[in-house]
Amino acid sequence: MPTPLSPRFDIFGRIVQVERHHDGWQAWDIGPDGKRAPAGFVVPDFLAEDEIVQYLFDLFHESATPGRGDVRRLR
Repeated sequence: MPTPLSPRFDIFGRIVQVERHHDGWQAWDIGPDGKRAPAGFVVPDFLAEDEIVQYLFDLFHESATPGRGDVRRLR
């Protein structure tokens, strides 16, 4: 079950939810139907919530396109 620390991010058009579980982060892809699936990447446990956007940008910057050139927090 998600905790209050469950921000969603738009990563160059890919919607991902990152949840805090115990002492670590768990990333989920959010499909167009709202269903979740494991995202297949790791968010380091030591990152603070406000550092995740920069981490995701650094990790996925090669996915940027002219119409989708940024990572942003959705909620």
